[in-house]
Amino acid sequence: MGFAHISNGSRSARWSRRGILAVLGAVPAAALAGCSSSSGSGDSAGSADGKDATASAQAAAKKQPTIKVSPASGATRADFSNPVVVTVTDGTLASVKVTGSDGSTLAGSLDSAGTKWTSEQNPYSGTKYTVTAKAEGVAKETVTTFSTKSVGATYVGYYTPEANSTSGVGMPVSINFTHAVKDKAAVQKAITVTADPAVEVVGHWFSDTRLDFRPETYWAAGTKVTLSLRLKDVEGSDGVYGVQSKDVTFHIGRSQISTVDLSTKEMTVRRDGKTLATYPVTGGDSSHTTWSGIMVISERFKETRMESSTVGLGDEYDIKDVPHAQRLTTSGTFIHGNYWASSAVFGHQNASHGCVGLHDTKGANDTSVAGYKFYDSSMLGDVVIVKNSGEKTVAASNGLNGWNLSWADWKAGSAV
Repeated sequence: MGFAHISNGSRSARWSRRGILAVLGAVPAAALAGCSSSSGSGDSAGSADGKDATASAQAAAKKQPTIKVSPASGATRADFSNPVVVTVTDGTLASVKVTGSDGSTLAGSLDSAGTKWTSEQNPYSGTKYTVTAKAEGVAKETVTTFSTKSVGATYVGYYTPEANSTSGVGMPVSINFTHAVKDKAAVQKAITVTADPAVEVVGHWFSDTRLDFRPETYWAAGTKVTLSLRLKDVEGSDGVYGVQSKDVTFHIGRSQISTVDLSTKEMTVRRDGKTLATYPVTGGDSSHTTWSGIMVISERFKETRMESSTVGLGDEYDIKDVPHAQRLTTSGTFIHGNYWASSAVFGHQNASHGCVGLHDTKGANDTSVAGYKFYDSSMLGDVVIVKNSGEKTVAASNGLNGWNLSWADWKAGSAV
């Protein structure tokens, strides 16, 4: 409204134009900038171009997944004491497979992010492995190979009882190693003994070379026992590695427990809780007393030679055909048939050099005598208990006789 008088003359008009220009020139820069930013479609088109350029730059900068394997591809003497690890950057793993030249495969698992796969066990020594891995969204697989170094010195464990055998309820699982074991915990962790029906089974080290397993009480009749050896590449001593990886199964038969009372010179045989037979016996004399305690039959011979020199008794005897002999201790105690003593001795006098004797005949073929009958009814792993012998209890390590240790003492001998 302040410019209505401009129509009165040209002079006024010229002045007015200058005035208008002056007024427009006085508009704050901020106001001009505000008008400029809101004008026209040209500015909108420029903004869209910027977004497209940014997206293109981001797409160009995005990296493809990269897979890395440890041990490294091409390694020829890779360490076998660590697991195989597969990782991916800028992505996630879709699959991993590790196969060995020996036909084995290594199972493994992914972490929660899906970027790291670790094998559940270490690779074996002296083996070539192929690792095949694939990332999500990538068609091409990554394939690498490596070989582990071979070991130098090795050890094995010889076990009792034999695979697929049937034994008595007293049979422990006994393992004797060919090399002294320094790292007992590592070796014991690589060995498990399981029972069906289930029962706790614990290992006990008798020495650097012997490890036995047993439950708290005798096995139940009919039990299935499985020994699992996972000793391959387990370092038992410095630079000495195991080579076995196998499962061994054996069975427990009927329960037979025989009790020898050397005060009455009589043995009572009980099978599955019932008395099967009673036999007159003879035990060690006062100069050669028989070990007392719980003993397990560890060897059986229809006939065998017995020499006194092998048990530290000089040349007192040498009998080439002892019938129906069953070993009770490593040191030489047997329960066996005896054909050279008078039949009046059995049940009345302890007259042996430490063994338990039953009446028998030469040749081991007379089915009517006690020696034959007891041998025929027995099996490896049967329990023979000797009492009232006048001798101390046999050492648990002398034969398969760990039952002479309390459960607490037995467990104290475990390394794990």
